[in-house]
Amino acid sequence: MNITNSIIELTIVQLAKLLDEGTVTSVELTKKYIKRIANYDRKGPALNSILELNADAIHIAESLDLERKSKGSRGLLHGVPIIIKDNINTGDKMRTSAGSLALADLYAPNDAYIIRKLRESGAIVFAKSNMCEFAHFFANDIPDGYSSRGGHVINPYNKLLTPGGSSSGSAVAVAANFAMGSIGTETNGSIIVPSRNNFVVGIKPTVGLVSREGIIPISNSQDTAGPIARTVEDAAIMLDAIAGFDENDDATWKTTYFPETSYFEATKNSISGKRIGICTQRNELLSNEEQQVISDAVIKLKNLGAEIINVHLDFTPDDYFTVSIYEMKAGMNHYLSTVRGHTKMSTLSDIIAFNKDHPETCLKYGQKLLELVDATSGTLTEEVYLNTREKNLLSTRTLGLDKTFNVWNLDAIMTTEILSLCPVAGYPSITVPAGVNCEQPESLVFMGKPFSEGTLLSLAYNYEQSTTFRKPPAL
Repeated sequence: MNITNSIIELTIVQLAKLLDEGTVTSVELTKKYIKRIANYDRKGPALNSILELNADAIHIAESLDLERKSKGSRGLLHGVPIIIKDNINTGDKMRTSAGSLALADLYAPNDAYIIRKLRESGAIVFAKSNMCEFAHFFANDIPDGYSSRGGHVINPYNKLLTPGGSSSGSAVAVAANFAMGSIGTETNGSIIVPSRNNFVVGIKPTVGLVSREGIIPISNSQDTAGPIARTVEDAAIMLDAIAGFDENDDATWKTTYFPETSYFEATKNSISGKRIGICTQRNELLSNEEQQVISDAVIKLKNLGAEIINVHLDFTPDDYFTVSIYEMKAGMNHYLSTVRGHTKMSTLSDIIAFNKDHPETCLKYGQKLLELVDATSGTLTEEVYLNTREKNLLSTRTLGLDKTFNVWNLDAIMTTEILSLCPVAGYPSITVPAGVNCEQPESLVFMGKPFSEGTLLSLAYNYEQSTTFRKPPAL
């Protein structure tokens, strides 16, 4: 077969069948992705989504091909190249820098927990993706997709459109078919926004479903990693691989009280009888194109048996910024303590000083946010922090999502808006392509109750299969 053409929009299930048949090998696949990166990420449209490739990717692929022949497949991710956001530790020959030149010397001593899980599933940790420096919590005016180490990430659909942040490279690389999928991270919109802007599927899990160990942090209250893929099914397969209990991340301890779930299997569940809330009052403020997306989705989902409920989503604006300002110092200094001896940076103050010593390359947009973070005590004892965090939970959970879900007995809320509700509450959301208007990708966003990822995936999958809007960019 012509493997060069076949990798475009290839799904993980389709690939697994080809690999099991021997029609394609992981080595061939990996080489073709490398060639695409050379042709489109480094020249042509020069998307700049990849910071570095794993020097051992071909060796790993060779080993996994031999394992498949001698022992059989480990599962659907066996021999599948996956791209990792640059703020996630990989204990290999790639660096972990969060896009910062200050951390460009950091070769992490160990894999992050979710990377170990990916390797155990047989995935090839293929490359590190470019991103907004320090996950967009660095300077007020820093553009989406910019880092001092990697430069600007380009939207493959329209170079004049933002690629979104901060998981810009992770989303662009998947949209451009540089790998089967990627892992991004989110504090407030950093998976959902770039997934929408690059016409791919992104899952922002419940905080605690996926371990944050080994990930450069912003907010302990809100941070989570999650999959980005071209299809809902692919995203679910990746979520299966990375979800679960990690003794080193207290937030995941909650997962031991829930039955084990196959998110891949959950995508096939019927959505008949599922109650989906829409907020007509808020939707009237959206663009005509977005209102049309919701109207069309209502028809599709009703035809699939779902019930659409008009709800009133009442919440006061949250102060995500203040909470992150106070939480980042404690998180960053703890993270740096775990990699001591592997970078010259021991504290956040060291990073700020490094940037000041290299203003031409590191301070193109300043570093005001980092300086605000460093001015806090790092102890999380300040009254303003404690009060703001309590207010956020009241507005986004008690009076916001919890109230809305309970009053109308909902399974999910559907919108095209990118809201801070789920990130601040720590609740899950998923975005799925919903068409293109005026060269602007449109997406539906499903928001759910804690640990309701299975329900959200079934809604998104059924909608996706009834519409098939996803189209690759013309590179």
